[in-house]
Amino acid sequence: MRPFQVDLHVHTVLSPCGELEMGAPEIIAKARAEGIEILAVTDHNVSDNVPALREAAGPEGPVIVAGLEVQTAEDIHVVTLFRSYGEAAAFQGWLWKKMGPILNDPDFFGFQVVIDGSNEIVRLEERLLVQAVGYSIDDVVAETARRGGLSILAHIDRPSFAYPAVLGPVPDDLPVDALEVSRRVDEAELERLRRLYRSRTFTRASDAHRLDDLQAKWGCRMLLEEATFDELALALRGLEGRAVLL
Repeated sequence: MRPFQVDLHVHTVLSPCGELEMGAPEIIAKARAEGIEILAVTDHNVSDNVPALREAAGPEGPVIVAGLEVQTAEDIHVVTLFRSYGEAAAFQGWLWKKMGPILNDPDFFGFQVVIDGSNEIVRLEERLLVQAVGYSIDDVVAETARRGGLSILAHIDRPSFAYPAVLGPVPDDLPVDALEVSRRVDEAELERLRRLYRSRTFTRASDAHRLDDLQAKWGCRMLLEEATFDELALALRGLEGRAVLL
């Protein structure tokens, strides 16, 4: 068992707020330069660029985890992670059943680009991805678990799109696998949150929307046997000696 460098919240050119520099080869090259060994692709309400990142990463890595950053009906962001791209895509299909038909305005929000591993454009996504779906936070967490996935409340230290900012303190019985803090959190705030949620696992992620954001110091390390989804699940749950090291 050893520490692995992990970032479980990274956007690509498919997220309209993501910079066009967030292509597959560019993200992979930056992750390798930073020593990031496990990286989750978590575009807004969509998983369609996971195959591109996996193609670009190839056998050398980093290991790419399939995910989505969901915006719930309450405007809470939750990172959802899945064992396979197929499971993430199936979850996306469920999610989109209650996502509005609002179209993207590229001049205002930015382009939403589905790419392959070489940055060739596959298509432009027309539906606006940065919108709330019609499912509550409880619905999303329950459906993620039903499909064998992991759920992490995103950037809980931020003043918007975070559970505490919208609904107040996170309930003890909300069955999420971890609470994420942003790269902007300071030690005092992190300690305050740890005291407030003593039974919770904390992660930190870059929430990278541009290459400069993708830095190892803004992710976290996890004590794992190997770089797999099942090992991540054990670490987030603090089981069998696996752990998140913040």
